[in-house]
Amino acid sequence: MRRGYVLLGALLAALLLAVFATTPPGARGVTASAATEFSSARAMLDVRQIASSPHPTGSAENARVRGYIAGRMAMLGMEVSTQQGLVGPRGTAKLNRWTGRSDPPPVLTNVIGVLPGTDRSLPAVLLMAHHDTVWGSPGAADDTTGIAVSLEVVRALRERGPQKRDLIVLATDAEELGLEGAKLFFAEHPLRQNVGTVINMEARGGGGRTTLFQTSAQNGDAVALYADAVARPGASSLSAYVYSVLPNDTDLTPVLAGPYTAYNFAFIGRSGLYHSPKATPERLDRGSVQDMGGQVLDLAAALLAAMQMPGRAPDRVFFDLFGLTTITYPVWLGWGMLALGAGGCLAALRGGALREIGGGAGRTVALLLGSGALITALNVVSMGTGKPDYYDRLAAIPRLEAMALLGGIAAFIAVMGKGSGSRAASSGALLPLLLLALAAQAIAPTAAYVLVLPVMLGGIALALADGDRAVAIHGVVAALVTGHMLALGHQLMQGVGPTMAGAAALPLTIAAVTVLPLWTPLPQRIALRAVGALALAGLAVALWVRLDAPADTIAAYADTKS
Repeated sequence: MRRGYVLLGALLAALLLAVFATTPPGARGVTASAATEFSSARAMLDVRQIASSPHPTGSAENARVRGYIAGRMAMLGMEVSTQQGLVGPRGTAKLNRWTGRSDPPPVLTNVIGVLPGTDRSLPAVLLMAHHDTVWGSPGAADDTTGIAVSLEVVRALRERGPQKRDLIVLATDAEELGLEGAKLFFAEHPLRQNVGTVINMEARGGGGRTTLFQTSAQNGDAVALYADAVARPGASSLSAYVYSVLPNDTDLTPVLAGPYTAYNFAFIGRSGLYHSPKATPERLDRGSVQDMGGQVLDLAAALLAAMQMPGRAPDRVFFDLFGLTTITYPVWLGWGMLALGAGGCLAALRGGALREIGGGAGRTVALLLGSGALITALNVVSMGTGKPDYYDRLAAIPRLEAMALLGGIAAFIAVMGKGSGSRAASSGALLPLLLLALAAQAIAPTAAYVLVLPVMLGGIALALADGDRAVAIHGVVAALVTGHMLALGHQLMQGVGPTMAGAAALPLTIAAVTVLPLWTPLPQRIALRAVGALALAGLAVALWVRLDAPADTIAAYADTKS
């Protein structure tokens, strides 16, 4: 079996898997969906009404939006109430910076709807999203989508018949001013004592897959319920770990200080629309609305029917397998997976020439460091010498992804182009990843799966004897790992690409090591030309970003780059 054909097939399969994993499900129309299912078309009716214009806290438009939400809750048979309070000094100062005025603290108003259950003594399920926007943005995604999803979920559940537990919808105010509405509710409102589980919905952008990116601590039971309930999942304990060490906040932040089980969902695609004046209903990805609504409906229905709310249990590793199912396992199992990978790698090393083994390990280290340095350098070129505008950088993410991909492939060919795909060299190449995986498993076990699983699969494949069967297995491993790494690289670039594009070097290196057993060395002349052409293309994209005019999606209150 010719390795070149297997490699080509594996790369094509990886690309298809990555595209599927990062593409939201198709939007559902009103007539195409059963009354008991979530329909993005129905949710979009509310999006268009709410996000017709900006509605920051304290504005007349905000009052109109609150009235509309309360009316929709009443139409759905919910018990509707409000909660009011004054925005604090920091939030007031922020609002005044936006408006250029010196107004007194505005009044914030939470809108609360309760769909009664058959046993109101049971802990309730709470859906939460914020109804306010930043200055100058209609906020079709952030966070009108969360409000509209909540209302459509209530409608679908109501069609299914009486639910065992109360379902509460909390439309908070002043989230953009410092989470003030959520803080007020979970500090003072009597209903907070009846809440068992909280599902929060957010957005940063205007599309892309919805991901369960944060949970409450000791999430074992919560994750198990999600895995069983959600048909088209998008989840990542890596995202949950990374978010836990970042200074970012959402309305779920005050929830996490309490005894509640909590889930946080968001999409971050079409990032240039974040807080943008052009974040209109017309630019919102209907598939992303469908994705969020489908996951939240599945999860809420399971929680409402559960005999008990998910309790505290040891954290678990979890991630979606290309959006098809949720893989979850206890963190200790990672050590067993590493033992399998290490055993396979060591078995494959027997009889190998030290020169080949060392060369393979050296190439992996060189690729990780070299691609990270090259992509970072290209990113610096794309930013220029002055302080770049954050929102302009968000708008540039698709081009930054292309820049990183070009730089990464150039680095791969430069480092691996003449490298051997022999068993000894491939085993040596896996060793640095094994060491990284061991460190990650010890330090951040819920995030380590991105290294642990490739090491395990790669080690098992290498332990097999040479021949057509081994080549075919390497092809399957390369397709699965590379597909997942392409999806992960896309997620990383959306999340941190504008400032830390070099992070893409890790998924690139992981994919490269699984591809290496199928690699055939390139002639030096061809390799040099390919590296030069790819690096120049990456530089051209970086300069395009640097010299291009500021994006027309930049937030109204932000400074543009000169």
